[in-house]
Amino acid sequence: MGAEPETGRFRRMGSRLARSSLSLTRYITTAGPGVTVVLLLLILHLFQPPFLARVSNLVFDGYQQAYPRPYQDAAVRIVDIDDETIRRLGQWPWPRTDVARLTDRLGEAGVAAIAFDIVFSEPDRTSPARAVEILRQNPAARGDYSEIASLTDHDELLGQAMGRAPTVTGFFLTNEVNQVRAFEHAGVAVSGTPPLDALPIFYGAIAPLPVIGTRASGAGFVSILGDRDGIIRSAPMLSNIDGHIVPSLSLETLRVAQGAGAILVRSSDGSGELGAGEIPSVVAVKVGALEAPTTYNGELWMHYTADHPERIVPAWRILEGDLSEAEMQALFEGHIVFVGAGAQGLRDLVSTPIREKELGVVVHAQAAEQMILGKFLIRPDWALGAERILLVVLGLVIALSAPGLGALRSGLLALLALAGVIAGSWFAFRNGGILLEPTFPALGVVAVYIGITGVSFYREERARSHIHNAFDRYLSPELVDRIARDPGQLELGGEVRQMTVLFSDVRGFSRISERYGPQELIGFLINLLTPMTDVLLARKATIDKYIGDAVLAFWNAPLDDPDHERNAALAALEMIDTLNRLNADAARTSDSAWPGEVAIGIGLNTGPCCVGNMGSRQRLSYSLIGDTVNLASRLEGLTKFYGVKILIGETMAQRLPDFALIEVDRVRVVGREAPEHVFALLGSPDMASTPAFMDLRSGIKRMMTAYRAAHWDAAQAELDALGHDETLQGLAGTVALYAKRVADYRLDPPPENWDGVHSATEK
Repeated sequence: MGAEPETGRFRRMGSRLARSSLSLTRYITTAGPGVTVVLLLLILHLFQPPFLARVSNLVFDGYQQAYPRPYQDAAVRIVDIDDETIRRLGQWPWPRTDVARLTDRLGEAGVAAIAFDIVFSEPDRTSPARAVEILRQNPAARGDYSEIASLTDHDELLGQAMGRAPTVTGFFLTNEVNQVRAFEHAGVAVSGTPPLDALPIFYGAIAPLPVIGTRASGAGFVSILGDRDGIIRSAPMLSNIDGHIVPSLSLETLRVAQGAGAILVRSSDGSGELGAGEIPSVVAVKVGALEAPTTYNGELWMHYTADHPERIVPAWRILEGDLSEAEMQALFEGHIVFVGAGAQGLRDLVSTPIREKELGVVVHAQAAEQMILGKFLIRPDWALGAERILLVVLGLVIALSAPGLGALRSGLLALLALAGVIAGSWFAFRNGGILLEPTFPALGVVAVYIGITGVSFYREERARSHIHNAFDRYLSPELVDRIARDPGQLELGGEVRQMTVLFSDVRGFSRISERYGPQELIGFLINLLTPMTDVLLARKATIDKYIGDAVLAFWNAPLDDPDHERNAALAALEMIDTLNRLNADAARTSDSAWPGEVAIGIGLNTGPCCVGNMGSRQRLSYSLIGDTVNLASRLEGLTKFYGVKILIGETMAQRLPDFALIEVDRVRVVGREAPEHVFALLGSPDMASTPAFMDLRSGIKRMMTAYRAAHWDAAQAELDALGHDETLQGLAGTVALYAKRVADYRLDPPPENWDGVHSATEK
């Protein structure tokens, strides 16, 4: 009696354990996909693929558009050589005397520094001595103009003006190696190891003339490169040329305005920060009393303001005296002035997050403003770590709580987490200028929820998904109906069928490739291959593949085509006609996107092929293999050798008795022992019936008979009788080839057992 209760107790315990085991399995099955998604996203984030940077840029661009930097007057002005200035004062380049006059007027107004976003690298053509040279070349000139020639050179006058005011000249950095360097006015000191490898590296420069550059108070580079999409999100403060650190225009201008000495660069191993990388990078730059945090490669994150016209003064107002002395002092005294060109045809336009077309000088000016105001955007070293922690924590919370909460409440939790991530990122940007990337934590929240809720749907749709994935393995859309009727066709393997194969290739494609960039080359191929494909498809071909400029097509599979030889021959002839039309159209319209007279070679062959699903079990392709395919490829290559456009094999020639065919040789192609009679396909049956073609075919046949019999005189006589290029109907190259062979064999006869077969040495 006592055993009964014990047994019942054990049964109940076993039942509870079984239910617990089943519940744990269900929990793991439900939460597992979410945990897996978190781990995968974390791994992806660790590798930092390029698309992450693009996504981050778009997010931060959106933030700047929503909240541009509030404009504060930082005593920075831009003098713009705008369209009205050009209209009033004449076209650019101006005489350097005008620039000197502008410099003097600004200097007299008491500016702190004048920075030129203009590179005075060439001598002034309007200088007196050069003007006299031009006058003396005039036949109507009188006198030697010696008084004019003795006047001071305009470049010298600008140099003197540069010396009278606190000025900074601009120079370009280039990747072309040269020995030109801007005059160095002050050094760059480094706290720590010089971060040369982290900085943008250049090998040459375009600098102001020494007579100008040496008189200025400073020099800074004006080269600004955008991100891959061309948008300027950060302005370089430093660059590396010949292992020497040089400052940007904005940084050097701040040095001159403060009368400071060397610019100080703090590198990662000299900054007192923990976790500095093996390669020293830039942490901050300090000039005078101003310091700015930078990216690892010495760039300043830009936070642009909206348009503020009061920042910009047209140059004509200064040069034509439109501003009184008091107004000049009010506008410029104690200010930093950047001089740039905004007129049509002169303007240096860049893209920023808030403006598609912005003057490059505005970027320099706004960089200086940010350093003066201490208003920076920063992406701290800890930002990546914080984003990863947030991704893991939020993802795991949703994944582990979803089995107990259910789909609806899990969705609400995910929505709250998503809103929190985005709001936190925006708050950090809006109130602290901190760039925290919300995309991956937000993506983690969404992906985990989708992964969890999608598990059940995936299981229910697994069979249908398998069918769709199977369809995706095929490149030929005609096969869909056959697969739907017979799924067994998804197995690897094929069938042997009598087929016709076409190879087509563009002649001189390497030469064409050298003339065009990748985008232009792709455009040319599209313009060429699209009409060629239309011809093939209209003639019932199956396009196997495109191999660069080459096309492989075949007939009689997957659908039966009793006339596959005739359809292939007509398609090849129509391809030649289509190309002739394309060449003529391009010549008539002078289309620069079409590389002159384009030619193609086509090889055709008929025979047994193994056709079907080729490849691996993961990816199938409906294609064909066999000796017939190889021979078609060799025939296409031989079209160059014989100077014809279309060559076909003898089996196919036997099945096209009414076409305009002429045998051109017996050839032993590379990789094949048995020789093959090869024929030039010159035209359709209409051409074959013309007297001119029949005479040509007879003459070629007589020449070939004499040639193979080693009767060189008879062969030469037949060659002489064949006529000129215009009567050879596309066989001029072949006739020239045989003329050379006959001449060579006369000097060095072949062996007695010669069979007249030519052995090809190239594919």
